[in-house]
Amino acid sequence: RSCNPPVGNLATGRTPATLTTCGQNSTELYCFYPDQNLLHPAARGCGQPRCTKCNANQPDNSHLPADMTDDFFANPISWWQSAQGVHREEIRLDFETEFYLTHVIAVFKSPRPAAMVLERSQDYGQTWRPYKYFSANCTATFGLQDDLTEEGSMCTSRYSDAVPCTRGEVIYRALTPANRIEDPYSPEAQDLLKLTNLRLLLLKRQECPCRGSALLEKPQRFAHYAIYDLIVRGSCFCNGHAEECQLANSTGDTENVVHGKCMCRHNTAGDHCEKCAPLYNDQPWKPGDGKTGAPNECRKCRCHNHAESCHFDLSVWLASGKRSGGVCDSCKHNTEGHRCQRCKPGYYRDRSKPLSSAEVCKPCSCQPMGSANATFSRSWRCHPKTGFCYCKPGVAGPHCDRCLMGYWGFGENGCRPCDCARDCDQHTGNCFNGYDNEPFFNIPIGGRIPDLEQMSTNESEDEWKWNDHEQGFSALRHPEKCVCKERVLGSVTDFCQMKYAYVIKARILSAHDKGTHAEVVVKVKKVLKSGKVKIARSNRSIYPESWTNRGCTCPILNPGTDYLIAGQEDSRTSKLLVNMNSLVKPWKAHLGKQVADILRTGCK
Repeated sequence: RSCNPPVGNLATGRTPATLTTCGQNSTELYCFYPDQNLLHPAARGCGQPRCTKCNANQPDNSHLPADMTDDFFANPISWWQSAQGVHREEIRLDFETEFYLTHVIAVFKSPRPAAMVLERSQDYGQTWRPYKYFSANCTATFGLQDDLTEEGSMCTSRYSDAVPCTRGEVIYRALTPANRIEDPYSPEAQDLLKLTNLRLLLLKRQECPCRGSALLEKPQRFAHYAIYDLIVRGSCFCNGHAEECQLANSTGDTENVVHGKCMCRHNTAGDHCEKCAPLYNDQPWKPGDGKTGAPNECRKCRCHNHAESCHFDLSVWLASGKRSGGVCDSCKHNTEGHRCQRCKPGYYRDRSKPLSSAEVCKPCSCQPMGSANATFSRSWRCHPKTGFCYCKPGVAGPHCDRCLMGYWGFGENGCRPCDCARDCDQHTGNCFNGYDNEPFFNIPIGGRIPDLEQMSTNESEDEWKWNDHEQGFSALRHPEKCVCKERVLGSVTDFCQMKYAYVIKARILSAHDKGTHAEVVVKVKKVLKSGKVKIARSNRSIYPESWTNRGCTCPILNPGTDYLIAGQEDSRTSKLLVNMNSLVKPWKAHLGKQVADILRTGCK
């Protein structure tokens, strides 16, 4: 829910500033009529005046500005008094931060002024605006209507009568039936209630009208303003996100003082809870809703424990359909991105650790001589998801630390092709003449792999990764070295005669040489036809039945590319096969529609 701090007296513990104080420079003699004579009208006239001295430097004879804001229960007869003869006086209360005002009460010892103005500032005294004008004659003094006759007027005569001549009150209420506010945290409410300074301008003095023995004394000795108590009721300003406040600065008396620094809730921060906490900027900050009670909490950014703060970005917010606008700041642990969700260049994601782990990004481990510098992103030393290094021509392995099959002479320029029909010695380039020294199982194009049917069908997450003993196919990095004669999409009759067991749209992720067979990992995006082997839209392996002695898969399957693949299956091992009779074409929407139409209507 939205929160409201308690209301208290903002004047307590704070000393007002005035233009003058009696006895400021030297002892002054002043006169007044005793309170009891003025408060009991049965005693005719004002009675005998009393005269005494005022000196600001003598505690027993001083009447300082602080006496207006002391505890009126503990010190009921302490008051502030102005110098003699002044008509214009100013009482100003400066706050150290922003507060909300509810009402002001001033209790006068002298007769109330014939004209005065209550003003507030919201910018620490730079500019001032009136709360209320007070005058015995609003029209003559200020050119305004009296709110006794016109409700809602800025002027009132209610508190400007000289009677009572002492303990007369001046009251201002910020909220009245004329300016009712439904939501106390709305911009309209803040404009009315929020303040940093309060000022009372006393513009015209008036004498007590009672008949007394004043003629015996000099009239100027009665000519002063005097105020017993100045009470300013209000609360700290917290935008509906706190119900307790603490000292805004570390100095000053703290007892019974209304403090100005909010103890924020709802994941907000700032002296007035005017912003979201550092890691909670996933949506725009809002004040609490005082009308509905909605807290409007700040929402935490998804930085996966890799950042200590985030900021709100309007463009990200709008792009997400106003669901999430947080951008993480200064991602740690070698991560980057709006949510610290990917590894920095030179690092790759360790899939064995959760994304929130401080060790989720591991440094690329690439052989400097075998890895390529000029990759499609110059700062990437390895693939950020797999850790595979980008190799120079003819170089293989997840770390680019050896030659591909069919290449030799590992060095600064990569590896050179063997000048042989088959493979050669990787160090000398000498051709292998017999099959005894052949490091891989050599199968001619289109030939069957005898052991394929006996391979295990258990697939786990580990099979999608490189292992140190596996070697990548050169076609994945250097397809220009591979030449394969591939099937074309002919007539409907030709296509149907092939009796393909499956037709899919798939993206090539990676390929592996298992020694006895090739295995290509794909992400199935669409299933146009399936046979006995169930095909789901997920990662799975397909199995080329042939490859060349240069380490190429035929047909060529380039990583990162979407293909239309139509081929046979081995239902006993639940494997999808690819061979030279398979149809493998880079995916085009019109091609997919053409094949789908053939499958639906042509092949009966």
